[in-house]
Amino acid sequence: MLIIAAIVSISIGSSKIPVGEIISAMHQRDINSKTYQIISFVRIPRTLAAILAGCSLSVSGAILQSVLNNSLASPNIIGVNSGAGFLAVLISAFFPASLYFVPLAAFIGGLMAVLIVFFIAQKTGASRMSIVLSGIAVSSFIGAMTDTVLTLHPDSAIDRAVFMVGGFSGVTMERLAAPAGFIVLALIIVLVLSYDMNVLALGDETAKSLGLTVSRLRFLFLGLAALLAGSAISFAGLLGFVGLIVPHASRFLVGYDNRFLIPVCALLGSIFTLCCDVLARVLFAPFEIPVGIIMSFLGGPFFIYLLLKRKKGKLYG
Repeated sequence: MLIIAAIVSISIGSSKIPVGEIISAMHQRDINSKTYQIISFVRIPRTLAAILAGCSLSVSGAILQSVLNNSLASPNIIGVNSGAGFLAVLISAFFPASLYFVPLAAFIGGLMAVLIVFFIAQKTGASRMSIVLSGIAVSSFIGAMTDTVLTLHPDSAIDRAVFMVGGFSGVTMERLAAPAGFIVLALIIVLVLSYDMNVLALGDETAKSLGLTVSRLRFLFLGLAALLAGSAISFAGLLGFVGLIVPHASRFLVGYDNRFLIPVCALLGSIFTLCCDVLARVLFAPFEIPVGIIMSFLGGPFFIYLLLKRKKGKLYG
């Protein structure tokens, strides 16, 4: 499914390119060919960006939901997206020559935001709903600061409209290089530690009795979630609801075992994001809408559905 979605993504856009022409152009590699230029410099980078963003945001959501035992947790809801986006905007506005450090800055911002939310939630009882409400409050405050910076520095390297909604237009291979490295590294670590995530999900007391250092491990997983989300935000903007929808769909397919859930989340998140990006290009062709709008249309009702469920946010019984 991922291969099919990638081929469709490369083929469909403002101008449709048949698969035969794609294969021929990539085989000939004629730099003067318009088809080769479109495929190499526009379609392939955009497709890779959608794959990386969908993969990282969905896995980040799965980590947050498992570690916090909260089915409503996701990068955009508990403040990771807003924190990562704020530091990314600061770098682009005040240090435009240092855009290579945007992924690292986004990771730091996302980690700081999720730690603030976790601290507030603990002080108010650490209930599932308090985490969500704390995330909404922190996201709103940080979002206001991001709006202020973008308003005062309209000539920053980040396009305000695209960044706030999320999208992949204008993404280049050079811009993807650093975030891709961070994403691959974080995914490898998460896969290696996926069994420990299962143990952590059993509860703090059980995990401690089995020899896990719970606080250190929880901090590590929150850091990995922030790294994944921040890396995606650095080139895709503030995409919403990928990290909420995809983990639940993946659990429906393979259950709650993170050893299987994480790889399925990575694949399904990439497929979901690619399909949303294709829809964003073709629904109102020749005009294109940001992919974040499509995701919000799908994610909003799904979030309401989760709020109305009987478990009221609790992921594990």
